[in-house]
Amino acid sequence: MVAGLREFALRSGDGSGKPVLDESSGEELMHVQPSVAVALGNRPVEFPGTLYITSRKLIWLSDVDMAKGYAVDFLSISLHAVSRDPEAYSSPCIYTQIEVEEDEDDDDDSDTESTEVLDLSKIREMRLVPSDSTQLETMFDVFCECAELNPEPVDEEEEEESGHNWVFSADQMDVRGGDEDAEWQISQSPTSVIGHSNGDEGLAQPMLELQINDQRFEDAEEMVHESETKDHH
Repeated sequence: MVAGLREFALRSGDGSGKPVLDESSGEELMHVQPSVAVALGNRPVEFPGTLYITSRKLIWLSDVDMAKGYAVDFLSISLHAVSRDPEAYSSPCIYTQIEVEEDEDDDDDSDTESTEVLDLSKIREMRLVPSDSTQLETMFDVFCECAELNPEPVDEEEEEESGHNWVFSADQMDVRGGDEDAEWQISQSPTSVIGHSNGDEGLAQPMLELQINDQRFEDAEEMVHESETKDHH
């Protein structure tokens, strides 16, 4: 399930301090960037706050409204990049794309109308605008580091299907059985033979036979060429 963007207001101390992290699951604070404005979708930029980058998620807390804050897991961020093009956005920023739950009744422009009630679960884009644009590269590097700590989980069923599409055993190829289509099968899936050989003689043999067949093909070409040369003389 995609978590997406959500409200976050858990602050330490009397509610005006740093965000409360899930330390029991190993979440750690990696970087703090003060004076960062945030723009959700195409909505107007919100007053500056403080950006907290943890080993699990991004947290933005308003410096003006102590009850306002947003959070998004790195697993929900499909893309992040440094944007300095004034035609793309008026200020240099970190641009992020956020995965959301697909909804058949969802209007693509639902996150762009500032007059509508904000539904964070449908926000697909977020821009983080630091007051000091020289910090963009530092922020981006931390983004990359934390994104690597949160690799996308692999669906076992998809992995199994993918394996069936690419892995061919020597028995399936039936190369030693003299099947006349053996060469075609090898040529259509060379990565299967090479990538999964692991020293298996049964898989090394098809490659050897393929090389021999290639040599025979070259010899046949040479014989045809010599024959044509003699005919001309």
